Amino acid sequence: MKPIKRIAVYCGASPGAEKIYAEQAFLLGAMLADRKTGIVTGGGKVGLMNCVTNGALEHGGSVTGVLPKFLNTESLAHEHLTKKIIVRTMHERKQRMYELSDAAIALPGGYGTMDELFEMLAWAQLGLHEKPIGLLNINGFYDQLLHFLMRMNSEQFLQERHRHLLIVHNNVAELLSLILNY
Repeated sequence: MKPIKRIAVYCGASPGAEKIYAEQAFLLGAMLADRKTGIVTGGGKVGLMNCVTNGALEHGGSVTGVLPKFLNTESLAHEHLTKKIIVRTMHERKQRMYELSDAAIALPGGYGTMDELFEMLAWAQLGLHEKPIGLLNINGFYDQLLHFLMRMNSEQFLQERHRHLLIVHNNVAELLSLILNY
């Protein structure tokens, strides 16, 4: 396994209902910067994406944002990214984020976050990559999803070894340790 130099972070374009989501997203960005690990995000200045980016940048970190052209607007695109890459489509965005990263972490989010997370998991299940994939279970946000994954396994739709492709923790430092030492 090659060293982890950059981690793709998938998360909501909303800050969430509870303050803890934004705080933990900022902490993740700060801790990655402190560990000299670059971040690849969707490049937005909204929601948890903004918190992760600001946490990293305020701690001297590097953040590459990958935005489809239609989202590269003054109201959505983060203006202080280390590097901004413009692509044509959302599919190209996911592919480029995958190519630029050595691992991925999902924070709370909606459909887009789930899409990005599950595509990475499906590709790992198919043997297309061996990158570690983490899930930061802030405030128990993903408890029901984790229960559903166990149900998928018990109903024989998901093999046990594939269920364990997802590295889960509710503590930023612990999750980073598990991923960086994968």
